[in-house]
Amino acid sequence: MEKIQLVVLGLTANPASANAYALILKELDGTRRLPIIIGAFEAQAIALELEGVVPPRPMTHDLLKSIIDSLGGTLTEVYINELRDGTFYAKISFEDLGIELDARPSDAVALAVRMNVPIFINSDVLDETAVLPQGNEDVFPEDEESQFLKNQKESKSKRPKTKEELLQSQLDKAISDEDYEKAAQIRDQLRRMVEKS
Repeated sequence: MEKIQLVVLGLTANPASANAYALILKELDGTRRLPIIIGAFEAQAIALELEGVVPPRPMTHDLLKSIIDSLGGTLTEVYINELRDGTFYAKISFEDLGIELDARPSDAVALAVRMNVPIFINSDVLDETAVLPQGNEDVFPEDEESQFLKNQKESKSKRPKTKEELLQSQLDKAISDEDYEKAAQIRDQLRRMVEKS
């Protein structure tokens, strides 16, 4: 059983359902794509992380990451190991603890993007379910795909690390959106933080 590494290519609305999205994973060293239908909440959790948006309160996957970090665990990999009756199954592995847990692929990927760990798939599952991009059916044309992956890496590196940096980035966004009332509130919050330190 060979493992093949995947990367998150993007998310797209599912035309068949208003509350479902397709998570598009791409073979790291190839062109095959794996679409997995996921719910709106999971799609939002993945999209926020890919875009570097930090919600004002932690979402479920952010909380899971904090718990794992606080307990000293290290998520090693995410592995989409099975397709049964049209449903994908995944595992998350903590090699240092010798633990492997079952997970929905959407939750596993949401954790993987937060914890910067590789996503793998069983080669048999990929062989059975992968699609090849053809002409206009491609989710992203090749140049847009490269730009998406580049932006994804850049947004990771630009993510604020401290509460002060997070507030500063929210202040910058509020000013650029011309939401001056919100900007004033954030400014005051920043000022209070500086005065306390």
